[in-house]
Amino acid sequence: MSETSIEAGTAAWSTTPAVTEHLERPELDSLQLWWRAANYLSAGQIYLMDNPLLREPLRPEHVKPRLLGHWGTTPGLNFVYAHLNRAIRQRDLDMMYVIGPGHGGPGLVAAAWLEGTYSAVYPDVAQDHDGLRRLVTQFSFPGGIPSHVAPETPGSIHEGGELGYSLSHAFGAAFDNPDLIVACVVGDGEAETGPLATSWHANKFLDPATDGAVLPILHLNGYKIASPAVLARIPDDELLGLLRGYGYEPYLVSGSVPEPMHHLFAATLDRCLDEIRSIHRRARRDGWVQRPRWPMIVLRTPKGWTGPSTVDGMQVEGTWRSHQVPIPDPRGNPEHLRQLENWLRSYEPAALFDADGAPVQRVKDHSPTGHRRMSANPHANGGRLLRALRLPDFRDYAVTVEEPGATTGEATKVLGRFLRDVLRRNAEERNFRVFAPDENNSNRLNAVLEATSRAWCAETEPDDEALAPDGRLMEVLSEHTCQGWLEGYLLTGRHGFFSCYEAFAHIVDSMVNQHAKWLKVSNRLAWRSPIASLNYLLTSHVWRQDHNGFSHQDPGFIDHVVNKKAEVVRVYLPPDANTLLSVLDHCLRSRDYINVVVAGKQPAPQYLDVEAAVVHCTKGIGIWDWASNDQDGEPDVVLACAGDVPTMEVLAAVELLRGHFPDLRVRVVNVVDLMRLEHEREHPHGLSDAKFDSLFTRDRPVIFNYHGYPWLIHRLTYRRRNHDNFHVRGYKEEGTTTTPFDMCVLNQIDRFNLAIDVIDRVPRLGPSAAYAREALQAKLIEHRHYISVHGEDMPEIRDWEWSAR
Repeated sequence: MSETSIEAGTAAWSTTPAVTEHLERPELDSLQLWWRAANYLSAGQIYLMDNPLLREPLRPEHVKPRLLGHWGTTPGLNFVYAHLNRAIRQRDLDMMYVIGPGHGGPGLVAAAWLEGTYSAVYPDVAQDHDGLRRLVTQFSFPGGIPSHVAPETPGSIHEGGELGYSLSHAFGAAFDNPDLIVACVVGDGEAETGPLATSWHANKFLDPATDGAVLPILHLNGYKIASPAVLARIPDDELLGLLRGYGYEPYLVSGSVPEPMHHLFAATLDRCLDEIRSIHRRARRDGWVQRPRWPMIVLRTPKGWTGPSTVDGMQVEGTWRSHQVPIPDPRGNPEHLRQLENWLRSYEPAALFDADGAPVQRVKDHSPTGHRRMSANPHANGGRLLRALRLPDFRDYAVTVEEPGATTGEATKVLGRFLRDVLRRNAEERNFRVFAPDENNSNRLNAVLEATSRAWCAETEPDDEALAPDGRLMEVLSEHTCQGWLEGYLLTGRHGFFSCYEAFAHIVDSMVNQHAKWLKVSNRLAWRSPIASLNYLLTSHVWRQDHNGFSHQDPGFIDHVVNKKAEVVRVYLPPDANTLLSVLDHCLRSRDYINVVVAGKQPAPQYLDVEAAVVHCTKGIGIWDWASNDQDGEPDVVLACAGDVPTMEVLAAVELLRGHFPDLRVRVVNVVDLMRLEHEREHPHGLSDAKFDSLFTRDRPVIFNYHGYPWLIHRLTYRRRNHDNFHVRGYKEEGTTTTPFDMCVLNQIDRFNLAIDVIDRVPRLGPSAAYAREALQAKLIEHRHYISVHGEDMPEIRDWEWSAR
């Protein structure tokens, strides 16, 4: 690949002297020098644990015993970084760098060290010989740093452990940041993932009048780990046509000879930045409202550029063999050691670092200063920019509850009015957005559209409703993209809220993994400031997906989240509208958590007035004395519940039991904060054994009606004294298209099965219990017959109200 060319769209640019000599010689030399330094440090991190400047011959003991890292993508990333630094200095740009090829981590660490940011946050990795030795040794080394871009890397917001999310993170960072340009390198392997393919469409949601810009740079180096990359193996006209179809103006820069490539990439970058500036000017000064065709760059370079050409007679540079460690055994193979030394010396480290081990002044001068350094951009440490939301008093939106269960309300519709006013109160600051994968109205959050439109920069039709470029409701039918936008938005110092159908939250399981890991590590870095929590509302949940059927029934997202570190995750199951308001107010004020809130959207009984809701949510778990009758002694049975539908069924079961057994002592315990069930040693919200026993007793049967999969409750409580008496009912993969109550019956969380369970587990009820049991089983048979004839639940079920007062 010796040719060098640049193309705009499908029309080739002529390689004239005006283009090929775009840079003055001092600029060219500065770029080349900085790039060499970054490449040297990147290779050194992969290989070296001593002798970092090769001031003596390289010996086996200077090389790490385990070679971990990815060289292939790194020199291309360093090349782009060098050019962005030039543009930042010349144009005084506010710019961030997001890279999809996360295992290019040694490049971003090298850049942060060259810019001085790394030494500022890690003083023991100073810009001297000892600091340089620590820099190379710590990489992929026990007690050191990972090989990918991670929270430990200054300037990063994008965890490189998983591919597919760089572009959605970049757009999330650009929303409501009008002066910010996010340069986003998309790897050609990453470009094969579904989330990345969808995220190209984010340009239809970026408002040039109020948002910043994203400059995508599709980096084609030809290979993944061992096989070709698809976009690198299709004709250029097909590739450019694809990208133009996505709505971009793509510029292709291709080559392998450094000097011409510097000229051509610099010319292309300048052209793209000029176009971005023109787009913003037309939108902000001239009121231009058409969707722009944003520029992007397609950069084709050899994989493993500037690395060893051949090893053991096999081509390495420009092939998949350079993907990770191009010279595999320098510690044990003398020829490999010689090749490694020759490769490293080809960068001329003596010309890059002074006698003390610091970068020479010419290298330092290539970097921007202060916050203009991409490694020190405050948006990449978003907590430093975070402003608290101006929240209305959630009590003003409360449902009036004079008697428990006597009022009906729709929890998420009530919440929608609260969110509407959160949007209104923070409209000027533009630091809060609502995200939903085409489900906002379905989830009964319609009221937010009274405060904002849906963000939309594509074409509109006369019948469209509530679409506008500056809308703050982000709806696209991709959970991945919504999640990526929200993460980018949070990580750069703003607040957000994500509502989703419960069953399809699983689509972002792995993204939640990555964000949870990011938070866990960030919490242990003193220089990382806390960010706003990632707040989920899971609704349209399992117990009211009777009409959509089995495919829409899955409460397992909770189980997935609970697997994450206790310091990061919180799970709430508010039983009614007022508890939902209290919980969401708390979540929107919190920092550095993943908050999962599960609440139904259908009309349902309301139990607690707002002040009682505040007390209950503050405790997270508690006895509902108005539903219990064991105040004068130990209960015969504890009926526990977590979730709105399981709570309603427990209360209905209590009424049935009181009708059959007036002297049965029943205690009702409701759980809002699921993590209260854990031991205090395992989770910050956990209960001590004494407090747990005071709620659930030490020896009485506990029938726990739970929203999700029952084994999670056993997992959370298995160390408790009374665990052997815990009998948990929940979703057990029984579902179909049926009635709401039949969903409960199929999974045995219904009132009749609960009452039967109590009868079976309380021996003192005696022989008379047999008649009650028969009557309850008859009701189950009657229910089955009724729904098969009428297609709806029995009136006594549909119209049930709590009356056991």
